[in-house]
Amino acid sequence: MATSALVLLGTAGCSADSEWGRIGYPEPVTEQGSTLLTFWQNSWIAAFVVGVLTWGLIIWAIVAYRQRANEGAPLQTRYNMPLEILYTVAPAIMVAALFAVTARDQAEITKLTPDVSNTVGVVGFKWNWGFNYTKDGAFESGTPNRPAELWLPVNERVRFQLTSPDVIHSFWVPQFLFKMDVVPGRQNQFELTPNKTGVFAGRCAELCGTYHSQMLFSVHVVTRADYDAHIAALKAAGQSGQLQTGRIVTTGVAS
Repeated sequence: MATSALVLLGTAGCSADSEWGRIGYPEPVTEQGSTLLTFWQNSWIAAFVVGVLTWGLIIWAIVAYRQRANEGAPLQTRYNMPLEILYTVAPAIMVAALFAVTARDQAEITKLTPDVSNTVGVVGFKWNWGFNYTKDGAFESGTPNRPAELWLPVNERVRFQLTSPDVIHSFWVPQFLFKMDVVPGRQNQFELTPNKTGVFAGRCAELCGTYHSQMLFSVHVVTRADYDAHIAALKAAGQSGQLQTGRIVTTGVAS
């Protein structure tokens, strides 16, 4: 049964465009998304195999050791040392393997490179978003009547620097398969490389207050020419410089 389940899930996962193959995950639009998607798929396959094996053993025990008519209760065994070792060691091995794979993928996804093409300062505030195009000297921000827009050039690595001047928010673009908290008083960072053009929805994934549901934004992944034209339009509209980041810079030794 476990082997059949593994083959079934593996076959479903052969199609990258299949929602069944992605097990509910959106289609990734970044280079790093394939790593996250693979981790998600393998975790579900492992969980499904363990579930099938567990239910199989339960059903087998019910059938094999049921009390039959005109017979007494099945032989009771106080303990079975090999079996107890098995169901102690096996889960420990599975947890250790899951931890190792998680740590490996997390290190890869959150790695910061020494030089990136673009840097975006993400400012989450009550209750909207602002984006600083740090290397280009321009910014844009949403309003209550117009959700914020974030423009990114396709196939260029981007470093996101997340800050907040008020409460905790969470920067989330579902098709990036990644989100990170935006915490007052600190700067969280990560890097991604969008590899598909299009417009993708973004939102705050942290319950941050009264108008949390309105903290929506869109991500426009475009060609370099379109990106440069957008930056020029921002500057022409007077949106040069940088928004307030809310970052608290301290000196001295942290406690």
